[in-house]
Amino acid sequence: MESRLSWIREIDETDADHTLADVYEHIRGQRGRVANILRVHSLDPGALQTHLDLYLHLMFSRSGLSRLEREAVAVAVSAENACAYCVAHHLEALRRYVQGPDILAAVREGHHHHLPMRLATMLDHARALTRHPSGCKESHIVALHAAGLGDAEILRLTLVVAYFNFVNRIALGLGVAVADDEVQGYRADSGD
Repeated sequence: MESRLSWIREIDETDADHTLADVYEHIRGQRGRVANILRVHSLDPGALQTHLDLYLHLMFSRSGLSRLEREAVAVAVSAENACAYCVAHHLEALRRYVQGPDILAAVREGHHHHLPMRLATMLDHARALTRHPSGCKESHIVALHAAGLGDAEILRLTLVVAYFNFVNRIALGLGVAVADDEVQGYRADSGD
């Protein structure tokens, strides 16, 4: 049986062949379930596995960026791109690290001036890089340094911004749907 959670054909877990079945099983073991954004790769299991590996590394491996900061960047970039799928998923994840709806709304809506300087500077940079990549200047990096980020943290920030621009385009370009029950139930600490 094939389900359609996007504008293209997808292979359901019950109909997956050996390679895809193995990837789906691996995802279920790490994440608890297979998200629609991953299932949309089912016609290309190699891309699916590579995508998952990149996501887990950028979002869960050791880094000078906290999980809160990474999830906030995911929300800010996705909101800038009007990607409802990724905003829903990562706003839910951000709720684990942030107390209060005001902070969640500030991140989602781009009202960063009430946030701590380090986070506000990161989110301003993430939105600017998303909106107008060729407009980035060395002065943006200087501002990130002034907010307390080191070069390794700036690299990770840039990689997370680039990743969410990539994944937003997959979700938007293929019409990946967010189901009402899909944004909850993932393991919070699935890292490598």
